[in-house]
Amino acid sequence: MSRSADPALLAAAREARYPIADSRPDFDPILDRIGSARLVMIGEASHGTHQFYTLRAAITKKLIEARGFTAVAVEADWPDAYRVNRYVRARGDDRDADEALSGFKRFPTWMWRNAVVVEFVEWLRDYNESRAPRGAQAGFYGLDLYSLMTSIEAVIAYLDKVDPDAARRARARYACFDHFAQDTQAYGYAAATGLTESCENAVIAELMDLRRRAADYASRDGRIAEDDYFYAEQNARLAANAERYYRAMFRGRVSSWNLRDTHMADTLAALIRHLDTPGHPAKIVLWAHNSHLGDARATEMGIHGEINVGQLVRERYQDDSISIGFTTYRGTVTAASEWDAVAERKNVRPGLPGSVEAVLHETGAPRFFLRFDDRRLDGFHAPLLERAIGVIYLPQTERRSHYFDAQVADQFDVLIHVDETTAVEPLERTAPWTAGEVPETYPSAL
Repeated sequence: MSRSADPALLAAAREARYPIADSRPDFDPILDRIGSARLVMIGEASHGTHQFYTLRAAITKKLIEARGFTAVAVEADWPDAYRVNRYVRARGDDRDADEALSGFKRFPTWMWRNAVVVEFVEWLRDYNESRAPRGAQAGFYGLDLYSLMTSIEAVIAYLDKVDPDAARRARARYACFDHFAQDTQAYGYAAATGLTESCENAVIAELMDLRRRAADYASRDGRIAEDDYFYAEQNARLAANAERYYRAMFRGRVSSWNLRDTHMADTLAALIRHLDTPGHPAKIVLWAHNSHLGDARATEMGIHGEINVGQLVRERYQDDSISIGFTTYRGTVTAASEWDAVAERKNVRPGLPGSVEAVLHETGAPRFFLRFDDRRLDGFHAPLLERAIGVIYLPQTERRSHYFDAQVADQFDVLIHVDETTAVEPLERTAPWTAGEVPETYPSAL
């Protein structure tokens, strides 16, 4: 049985909300809240919702055009995203955004191979070519660490060009992984359980070797050489952290989650150092799931000992950072039913009673945002249920699988609510996605 939202919370949300128009939405109150912050984290309540992608892209364009932001760092693998970076800077060989995004072959491909991301990448390329002042182009970078084997290949390819002897040493070190082919989880299990010797010493030795030659490699051809070295070094660091991550997967969720989010926060820190120039500090937009960018200390994650990027960024950069989250009440979403399964277009059930989604739904407004520096919204510092849909959506176990307690006003600085949302469109449509989900009322709906 449904129940009404807390009257005080509902009244506050109605009074303090900023409507988002369908055409020419006004994001100025969000930009005012961002102020001079140079790190803007923009989340998503699912990895497969069209409106989350479009609104996030629209805000990011504003930050690039009006505030001089020069990088977008996303929850994606470093080498795949760097290929996109080369495309938007007109340094790669790809003919269009679709081709530049073709490196994203690992599940879930729809996270980055979707229609909205293609449009944004083309916009970024056009901005850099026709509107960006010299030296102020905006790049596209990945923060994640799943690309162990691809990153190893990238390190070797770089060394083949600049130092063939070092490339031979790298091949010998990374050969530790050879008999696992591309199965990184098989390696992690074997190393964690003692069935094979760990490759930890090999990946660390290669990273240290690369860093010892940094000054030589990075000074050979000006800024391009610096960029190429930075790309290779981050791949070597990723290989070292990914090796630890795949072993940690078999020691429990908290250990592997914390290692992954710390890696992403450290990659951001390295990117800031690389992009900082005298008088022009790096200004970066982060794109990732709410669970990575909303402060973990304001959710059940913190109680369980988990940290995340949002917490680490706030701790390290304080007022230089702003966090923006998303919620939705109902609609459709692109998601799978299990890991590594095909994309489906699924119905998102209405938000549960007692959830932040249910409160915001009862305002009656279709799209709006809240700024939690507004004292009228202090009631949102109390715990409420909040929904998170990742790449898998299990509506049959929704309460257990997708809801957690969160103090949303401590988790985010701004919260965007879209009451009814639609599934993001993958570039590769599967039959289940095209067909959509059978209505819950079937067969009575006939």
